[in-house]
Amino acid sequence: MGVTDAPHAAHTPGAAHEPGAHTPGATNPVAFTSGSPTTGSPETILPPSEPGAAEATAAAMAEAPERRRAALSSVAVRWPRHLDAWARLAEVATTDADRYAFARVGYHRGLDALRAAGWRGTGLVRWAHEENRGFLRSLEALRATAAAIGEHDEAERCRRFLHQLDPDWRD
Repeated sequence: MGVTDAPHAAHTPGAAHEPGAHTPGATNPVAFTSGSPTTGSPETILPPSEPGAAEATAAAMAEAPERRRAALSSVAVRWPRHLDAWARLAEVATTDADRYAFARVGYHRGLDALRAAGWRGTGLVRWAHEENRGFLRSLEALRATAAAIGEHDEAERCRRFLHQLDPDWRD
C-alpha cells in the first residue's frame, strides 16, 4: 500500500527540517491540542484546504491514468497552497526528477503552512488529521524519491523527521 492510502503503509517521511520565522500576515490561528500523552508535545493541525480543492483533487485522481497528471496540474495551479495536489503530482509523475520536484514543492509549502499555523520546528503533525495528510504525503514522496536517486542521507532525514512528526508512522 502506498502513501496515497495510508501514511503508515510501506513508506516513511521526514525531510530535512528547516525551522524559520513566523509568516507575516498569517491569518490562520494555530490549532494545537493539549499535547500527546506520551510525549507531551503540542500537536499542530493545518487549516482545512480552500473550498473545492480537496474535491478537485479527488476528481483529478479519478481521471484515467493518461489524464491524471494534467488534471492534478490544473488543481495545483488553481490552489497552489493545496498540499495534497503537489503530493499527488509526485505520486503520478513518470520521472524521478518530476517526482522529486513536486514532492519538494509540497514539502516546502507544507513547512510554510506549518509555520503560519504556529509550529516552531517541534511538536506533532499527525496523519490522523486529514488536514495534515498532503504535507505528510509530500514528505513521504520526497523520502522515497531521494532514496530512488541515491540521496540516502536525505531519505534518512525524511524518515526520521516523519517519525518525529508522527510517532505512529510505520515504515
